[in-house]
Amino acid sequence: MQQQWNMKTFMRGAALLAAAGIIVKILSAVYRIPFQNLVGDKGFYIYQQVYPFIGIITVWTSAGFAVAVSKVMADRDRSESGAVMRIALACLAVVSGASFLLLFLGADRITGWMGDRQLAPLLRAGSLVILFMPLLALLKGVYQSEGRMAPVAGAQVAEQAVRVTVILAGTLIVVAAGASLYMAGQMAMWGAVAGEAAGVLLLLVLFRKWTGRPDIRDRSASVRAWPVVKELTAISLAASLSSLILLFFQLVDSFTVFNLMAESMERETAMEAKGVYDRGQPLVQMGILLASTLSLSIVPLVAAHTAKRKGRTADPFIRLSWRLAFLFGWAAALGLILVLPYVNEMLFETRSGSAAIMVFCIQIFELSLILPIMAVLQGLGRVKVPALLLLLGLAVKAGANWLLVPQAGILGAAIAGVAGFAVAGAGILVYFKKVWPVRLAGGRFYRMIAAASLLMSAVLIPWMLLADIWLFDAFPARIGATLTALTGVAIGAAVFLAVIARSRVLSEREWYLIPFGRRLAALQLIMNKSNRK
Repeated sequence: MQQQWNMKTFMRGAALLAAAGIIVKILSAVYRIPFQNLVGDKGFYIYQQVYPFIGIITVWTSAGFAVAVSKVMADRDRSESGAVMRIALACLAVVSGASFLLLFLGADRITGWMGDRQLAPLLRAGSLVILFMPLLALLKGVYQSEGRMAPVAGAQVAEQAVRVTVILAGTLIVVAAGASLYMAGQMAMWGAVAGEAAGVLLLLVLFRKWTGRPDIRDRSASVRAWPVVKELTAISLAASLSSLILLFFQLVDSFTVFNLMAESMERETAMEAKGVYDRGQPLVQMGILLASTLSLSIVPLVAAHTAKRKGRTADPFIRLSWRLAFLFGWAAALGLILVLPYVNEMLFETRSGSAAIMVFCIQIFELSLILPIMAVLQGLGRVKVPALLLLLGLAVKAGANWLLVPQAGILGAAIAGVAGFAVAGAGILVYFKKVWPVRLAGGRFYRMIAAASLLMSAVLIPWMLLADIWLFDAFPARIGATLTALTGVAIGAAVFLAVIARSRVLSEREWYLIPFGRRLAALQLIMNKSNRK
């Protein structure tokens, strides 16, 4: 397709889409907290058992296929747009239709395998989301192929805003009416349906107003269907692979954790324990947001310089992406682990399961390293081996669940998740080093990270112990936990960043390449001013 935009316009649109993605991720993580507060741990278990099924199909079609459609259309002549759109819509309709029938008609059997047939109405309600996917993915892909990112960004935010509003408002009404927690979970599924419907409606309205839009009825050119279908499938899987693996880990938990715990404890107790374990999901989502956003902002620079590469022109950006991912991923994971009992009580009312959630939060660090490396490998067209390594990690997770959950409950499930991502991450890193043999960071970088971590821990642990005595005598328990958590986060972040700035493990020029990096560069210049004299 003829390019209809210049690089400046494209980069502005890409930045807008990235900003919308951040907003959507924040909403996706944050709404789970008031939802859990409304329905409790059992209600949270009910929702999280079904969510991965809907999430997997949604991410693959609405996100992955949208990217695939945009790339296939952008790579072809505009006269072929109508044919490509028809093939893409048919392909999406088949995938979505089959997925819908599988979940809707098989809800009783699937939930039976999960050990709780009362979840079947939730799965049926959630499966209706899939019916909106073909049109939503096609419209997003068409807009992106033309460089029109604003409608896509608007649709993403609208989807999530409507979804969160319906989930929380509907759940509040259901709980106030005294209905069952399963009905509250079903309302949450209807929220997902409403969100996707809002996204489709917005894109359709804008599409009808778009002058010069590609016409699906245009039959001026014929295109062979099978090559397009193969390309769409391959690109969509590659584009959504890292997000899909997170959901598949959750899916493994849906089938194993409750079932295995229910063998040795009361079903109600097992449900509540699984709900406590699921508290870790929004914490990890928020934890990887900063690290992945900062590090992935460098990936376009890697892609741009790779094309020019005879020497190693992309190497500095790859090293910077790794150091940012390591720095912020480690800081977020360690900081959250140190204040976790207080954060747990602040957000979820009790400190239940804090040990398991602390282990669960190690995944923040692992994912912060995996996601940018996966993005770079995807940009290089190296997807098959990383996909197999992620599947190996998933197999480790499933096997470890079967071994550890009967013995250690939700702590065993958390250890299994960490082990699965560790195996996948180590394999992907080794493969990446073979594909692109570059030294990612020097020994001094890791020593400074260790020094910052030790100093942060040395300051933070005594403060929290003192605060636990002072604040909890002066305030109700949850308010005391909130004050301890917030002051702990502020103190820990300040100490860690001060050591990093003083050590200059990243240069001022490198800070300038990332969002909000100017302020950190200014801090670093101030702290090292005496050394320059």
